[in-house]
Amino acid sequence: MPAAGTSSAQSGAREQSKTPAVALGRVERLVVASLNGKFLAAFLLSAVMVTPVGAETITGALSKAYQNNSSLNSARAGVRVTDEGVPLAKSGYRPTIAAVGSVNYASQAGTRITTGSFGVEIRQTLFDGFQTKNNVRAAEARVRAANEALRNTEQNTLFNAASAYMDVIRDRQIAALRERNLAFLAEQVRASKSRFEVGEGTRTDVAQAEAGRSGAVAQLSAARAAVLSSSAVYRQIIGDDPGKLRAAGPLTKLLPGTLGQAIAIAAAEHPAIKSTQNLVDASSFAVKSAEGALLPGVTASAGVSRGFRNNSPDLTGTSGTFNSGNIGATLTIPIYQGGAASTNVRRSKEEFGQARIEVDVAHDGVRAAVTSAWTQYTASAEVVAASREAVSAAQLALDGVIEERNVGQRTTLDVLDSQDDVITAQINLVTAERDLVVASYAILSSIGRLSMRNLGLKVAEYRPQEHYEAVKDKWYGLRTPDGR
Repeated sequence: MPAAGTSSAQSGAREQSKTPAVALGRVERLVVASLNGKFLAAFLLSAVMVTPVGAETITGALSKAYQNNSSLNSARAGVRVTDEGVPLAKSGYRPTIAAVGSVNYASQAGTRITTGSFGVEIRQTLFDGFQTKNNVRAAEARVRAANEALRNTEQNTLFNAASAYMDVIRDRQIAALRERNLAFLAEQVRASKSRFEVGEGTRTDVAQAEAGRSGAVAQLSAARAAVLSSSAVYRQIIGDDPGKLRAAGPLTKLLPGTLGQAIAIAAAEHPAIKSTQNLVDASSFAVKSAEGALLPGVTASAGVSRGFRNNSPDLTGTSGTFNSGNIGATLTIPIYQGGAASTNVRRSKEEFGQARIEVDVAHDGVRAAVTSAWTQYTASAEVVAASREAVSAAQLALDGVIEERNVGQRTTLDVLDSQDDVITAQINLVTAERDLVVASYAILSSIGRLSMRNLGLKVAEYRPQEHYEAVKDKWYGLRTPDGR
């Protein structure tokens, strides 16, 4: 009987000792379910935060960048500067008119003579070896090149804005994941201490849990710093601090069907290639203009003037005023200009050769960009699918490890390692989803179709042709078309 009573008491003690561990296990399962299970069901690209009505969209952010980006506005101003090269070149067709005047005073041995004249002269170039004609064509080609370069800058700005937008979303999501991870590990510390107090754990378990929590604190600090950094880049590119951002998806409908199609479109449409092609035209006309300096030139001139002469009384000669006029033409045949003209011809030819090489450079660069963006896009799509499976698998593994730890088959370190697998898989998923969206914008940019029209941005389009049309034939005027 005493033996039976002792056995019954020991059995009851064992049941009592298991009760806290079972309770702690249930608490941990609830924590995991709330921090991970439900979170995983909703957490794709934008589930870290509830997206309220009125949150910023990626198209809204790109519209702001299109209007406000300083680098883009500077490029637009540069095109307006290039536009002025056309009326400057056309000035070679036009006459020059100048008012001239002179006064001379001479005195010798008490005698004085004062003479002077005032008039107007006009000069008109009749032939300059076709220099003006080729200068105008070169200037027009430079304007076309500048317009294409501006279109390329617009593409780069829109891509950078999209990348900055997605970087903020990604970093905010990672920070939220780190916060959840810290909460989970803090619960592990509490649970480890409770198990240790009832004799179900060891000091090593507590130390391992506390070490994991400390590491999570450091990771959270780094994640929050990344949010601040990406927010600063967002403001630099878009012009506003990032508020609440709505999730964005890849531009699947705007992308070509195959890599070959993308490369063909880029070769035909990319503004970087078109810009270099127009610079080849400009360089070709520059060569002809330089060669024109070796040809004869003809200039016509005409003028009218009124002169006067005032003698001292002791001098003979008539004092008074007189009118005069002249008209004529000058033929200039260059023979030797110190080597300057021939040097300009050689230099222009070298610049022409360089411009042709730059076309090949642009083609190679665009092709590489298309290939890189396309492979990144396809790889990101595969990584997203794999990461979603990895998150689900890691979560199931974590749940199982916790159950096994509660019955003594796993250690606290196993739980911490499994939780690290979960958080790593979740961060990989967030990063892959960001990369997928950015890669789709990269493809559209690399083929030359990332424009405000194709994206449907609700913003007034900047038209460089309007300024060009306003200034290309101006004969005079100091004010710019916008009134400055």
